Amino acid sequence: MTVDEVENLKRKGYNAYDYYNSNPELKQVIDQIQNGFFSPKNPNEFRDLVDILLKYDRFLTLADYESYIKKQEEVNAAYEKHSKWTEMAIHNIASSGKFSSDRTIIEYGKDIWDVQPNYEKLPAPNESRDTN
Repeated sequence: MTVDEVENLKRKGYNAYDYYNSNPELKQVIDQIQNGFFSPKNPNEFRDLVDILLKYDRFLTLADYESYIKKQEEVNAAYEKHSKWTEMAIHNIASSGKFSSDRTIIEYGKDIWDVQPNYEKLPAPNESRDTN
């Protein structure tokens, strides 16, 4: 889903059951999870997950299911074309130069939390923190 689609859906009101009831494939997946298909030795193991998806899905997971499946089909098709997949992989690697988890965390701290990084070296767990 795009940011605009997410915002529109949140504005209209999101009900996970609308997606659950209108998409037979998605319903089957959710039902299989709930009924222990993937955890036969412990059929209730994922019931909380189903409960979250159907009642408290703040990430709009069920709304995004169809677009996720379509994108995964595109990925599968690209993977079968080895030269295309290689080209995409090289492009991703070359484009990742700007990404850095350190940079991302620092920007998030400044922009979201309004905090500055602290570069003070902390002692190792087995070292004393006593400065005297």
